[in-house]
Amino acid sequence: MTALLTRVRSVRHTNGWIYGTMLVSALVSLTASLVLSIDAVELARNPTAELSCNINSVVSCGTVGVSWQAQLFGFPNAFLGLIAEPVVITIAVAALGGVRFPRWFMIAAQAVYTLGLIFAYWLFYQALTDIGALCPWCLLVTVSTTLVWVTLTHVNIRDDYLPMPRSWRQHARDAIAADLDAIAVTVWLLILALIIVSHYGAALFA
Repeated sequence: MTALLTRVRSVRHTNGWIYGTMLVSALVSLTASLVLSIDAVELARNPTAELSCNINSVVSCGTVGVSWQAQLFGFPNAFLGLIAEPVVITIAVAALGGVRFPRWFMIAAQAVYTLGLIFAYWLFYQALTDIGALCPWCLLVTVSTTLVWVTLTHVNIRDDYLPMPRSWRQHARDAIAADLDAIAVTVWLLILALIIVSHYGAALFA
């Protein structure tokens, strides 16, 4: 049993696992972005359109889609996903094929995707506090964006790419080696689920 656990943990640090997880997460996010983009076009034609994920007053893509937050830059936010996720997919596929990207490229990817992560959680916060409704596809983008960011951070720490004080680098690699990143993201996603359930309660299932 111990040998099996050790084997599983070692596999988790390989490029196959890291970039495979990144690829699957980016594909999920791209799919969600495509659906959201189609819905955005439909709402532009008919703001009162009944979307397939308009389940109740809380779970309602339509309510989220017509909010100003859904078009922060003057066009549907989902279009950003259609632009960004193919880049992530290309990186993941290339890395799985043996391509090793230069340090500056991986740092740039980390910085850009960190901005994407911040934006995703800003939208999540807005959905809870201002919009008052949740979009299942948006939540899927938030989760998949989180997983891509975690895998990208994992590989950048493993390969010593991230610019950080020298005294921090070994601690960061030790944390990755101990699978603390996997534990942290699991706990974090459970906290998000708890926040949603505690905020909306029974209205989620009404």
